[in-house]
Amino acid sequence: MKIAVFGAGHVGSALAARLVEREHHVTLVASDPGSPRLAAAAAASGAEIGTAVDAATVADHVVLAVPFAAIDDLLTDEVRDALAGKVVIDATNPLAPDFMSLTVGHTTSGGERVAERLPRSHVVKAFNTIFAATLGTPTLGGAAQLLPVAGDDPDAKRAVIDLGIQLGFDAIDAGPLSNARYLEPAVVLLLQLAYRQGLGTNIGLHLTRV
Repeated sequence: MKIAVFGAGHVGSALAARLVEREHHVTLVASDPGSPRLAAAAAASGAEIGTAVDAATVADHVVLAVPFAAIDDLLTDEVRDALAGKVVIDATNPLAPDFMSLTVGHTTSGGERVAERLPRSHVVKAFNTIFAATLGTPTLGGAAQLLPVAGDDPDAKRAVIDLGIQLGFDAIDAGPLSNARYLEPAVVLLLQLAYRQGLGTNIGLHLTRV
């Protein structure tokens, strides 16, 4: 499968590496195509480097792993046209500058804001609840990490769930895209536990079943 990952930061780089491991054809995209960080991320993951429009045009799926504040600048008219009809996996979180709270919530979500910008795409919220540090270790403490997947298009959501399972996560259907309103605050809880409570970033969510 051809997958474009927009963002060469911690999450984008780690996810690109996992996808390449599973033999997907991955293209990494960053705001500065010539940045050393992008080059290093591509070299480490085995992904190619591309531009947003070109990568989106040929990709089957596109992952948004940029800071939420960069979404408007990223989604130019050309990029939005290239993403028409595509499955777009929104892995962003609308975090405040201190990373300890959200700038959007309660009556909407970052995922819904992204969908508003991409009305011709199939936006699915996923991978935003997993720390970059544990994207490469889907099993923590003997249990697979929970990967909630929320979206309004059943086929797009199923495709992302299958991708999550392929990567080793306990990927589940988390309902409509509006449920991103609850998934995004879960990340803030993890951040609070990791940094203010001193648990570190090698933590994740797990769903127990009877």
